[in-house]
Amino acid sequence: MASVVKALLVEDARVDALVLSAMLRRFHCEVTIANNGKEAVDMFLEGKKFDIVLCDNDMPIMNGPEAVEKIRAMGETDVKIIGLSSDKNVQEVFMTAGVDVFFPKPLKIDVLGAMIQEVINKKRNSMV
Repeated sequence: MASVVKALLVEDARVDALVLSAMLRRFHCEVTIANNGKEAVDMFLEGKKFDIVLCDNDMPIMNGPEAVEKIRAMGETDVKIIGLSSDKNVQEVFMTAGVDVFFPKPLKIDVLGAMIQEVINKKRNSMV
């Protein structure tokens, strides 16, 4: 039996969070929401594990790239991290911070589906 994909959604805008979590649930993901980068970092510090992280850029307290950098610095290299922003100019900042991939908002459902499939395949291969 394939285990559920655990997704962390780091997003301060409620509407975006609702839309993205609905999209993730369509792919049978278990969704946890962090309202800013610090909440996301704290979850990793508490030992919570995720398969995929969707991270917004512009958030209060701690922005996306800053959070990604801290999460990667904890040794979380296996988790797939996707940077998201309506500002295409932050792609380089996200990539430098350590995201696997960056997508402009709004994120298309087929693009998200392909990312989830990659995570599922990776999980499946690591169970063999």
